[in-house]
Amino acid sequence: MALRLPDRWIWDSWYVWDGDVCHAFYLCASRGLGDPERRHRNTNVGHAISRDLVSWEVLPDALSPSESPAFDSWTTWTGCTVKGDDGKWRMFYTGTSRETQGKVQSIGAAISDDLITWHKLDNPLVVADGEHYEKVGQVGHDGNEHWRDPWVYKQEGSNIWHMLITARGRTRGEKHSGVMGHAVSEDLKNWQVLKPLSDSDSSFANLEVFQYAEVDGVPLIIFCCGWRELNDELLAAYGKVDYTYSVPCSRNLEGLDFRGAKPFMPGELYAGRVIQKPSGEWFFIGFVNFRDGKFVGELSDPIPVTATFEEGLIPRL
Repeated sequence: MALRLPDRWIWDSWYVWDGDVCHAFYLCASRGLGDPERRHRNTNVGHAISRDLVSWEVLPDALSPSESPAFDSWTTWTGCTVKGDDGKWRMFYTGTSRETQGKVQSIGAAISDDLITWHKLDNPLVVADGEHYEKVGQVGHDGNEHWRDPWVYKQEGSNIWHMLITARGRTRGEKHSGVMGHAVSEDLKNWQVLKPLSDSDSSFANLEVFQYAEVDGVPLIIFCCGWRELNDELLAAYGKVDYTYSVPCSRNLEGLDFRGAKPFMPGELYAGRVIQKPSGEWFFIGFVNFRDGKFVGELSDPIPVTATFEEGLIPRL
């Protein structure tokens, strides 16, 4: 595997290039916890660098939870890293707090000049709007407020930054109501939460770890979902397998329909990301989820990929 830590599990990851150096940020937790399910409430954001996506040098962790009271006093979960128009790097990430017993998810940010030393900004920047999204206290199937995994990007030629967010629509507690949340900003500081970019009948209870990418000219949304959160139709089609999915889309994301999503490769990789090398080739890296019924928790070697408008993301032969 490309990155395995002897003392810690790794799962969700995200990547950014600075010149010819790729920076990987990833969720990690001590194997000393014993039960890998405990990792979700004992997270740090780890950091490693590579020039080839295969050999990685592990650096000091980027983020840890804050002291109470804070929106991220319990966990620092999945995010993304972008370079702003001011030349500074920003890491957007999900936080949960001990003050809300971890039920409320919010999105905050940290800022850096060098991708090494990070300084958190005060308070969450983006929170769910109850007009469009399920909130704690509303009728919901699991009692949690889903608002996480921000993916931030800007289309070429545009002044507007977009944030895609794992969320649930207001559908009176129906389980399979995962939606793509949406917020916009001109400065990466002030965000306006808009209505979802997808309908609430997505067939998925959660659309997790979004990424927008144009792979070899094909605009795609990439996301993941565990098999326990599929509706009966998808479960019958794909079985009891946790997949990363892709769905071709328009560049402005109009008419996005996740019911047309297809899984990428059968196997054990989850929460995958596509990464474009400076030379132009695209690769896929996910974390090894379960093997022989046991959680593994390490990052895969890069898999060459391309895309078509008919099939979405596919292996590049």
